[in-house]
Amino acid sequence: MRISHYVTALGTLATIALASSAHAQAPPAVPTEIEVTAPNHVFLIGHAVGTQNYECQPVASVGRVGWVLFTPQATLFGELDEQLTTHFFSPNPAEDRVVRATWQDSQDTSTVWARATGSAVVDADAIPWVRLQTAGTQVGPTGGTTLAVTTFIQRVNTVGGLAPTTGCDRPTDVGKKAFVPYTADYVFYKN
Repeated sequence: MRISHYVTALGTLATIALASSAHAQAPPAVPTEIEVTAPNHVFLIGHAVGTQNYECQPVASVGRVGWVLFTPQATLFGELDEQLTTHFFSPNPAEDRVVRATWQDSQDTSTVWARATGSAVVDADAIPWVRLQTAGTQVGPTGGTTLAVTTFIQRVNTVGGLAPTTGCDRPTDVGKKAFVPYTADYVFYKN
C-alpha cells in the first residue's frame, strides 16, 4: 500500500513538473510588432537581471551630447534560478565583426548574435520590448549547440533600463557612463 502511495505521489509530481515545463515554454502574448510566427517555436525562456550601460557621447547635432547604449550586461536565469546565459554586445564573426546583441550559454558556451527587427513600447518607464533575428551563431568548443539553433529572440516584460534623463547635458560630460538596472524575460525560438 505504501508503494502505491509513493508511485501516485511520483506521478503527481511528474505531471506538475511537465505542466510547469510546458507553461515555461509557451510563447508570451506580445504586440504584433514583435510577434514570431510558425514554424518557429519557443525552446528556452530566461529571466534577465542586469544593467543597460550608457555613455555620454556627441550626437548628430553639432555641440549636442546624449546617452548612447554601449552594451547590456545581464545574466539570464531559469525557473529554478539556475544560470542559463550571459548577455552583452560583441563582434559577430558571421558579419565581419559587426557588434551585435549576444547571448552565450553558461554550460556549453554556444553563442547567438542577433539584430533588432521590431520593437514596441509597452511601459513608458522601461526599455522597449523587442524582437531580434539571428545574425550569427557559434557552437561551443566541445560541440555544444544550445543557442546555435536560435532563429529569433524576444525581450519582453521589461522593467527599468532607460537612459538617464540628466548628467549628459554639455560637451564636457562626454565619456561619463551610467549603469542602469533592468530586468526582462528573453524568449528564444528555433525552427
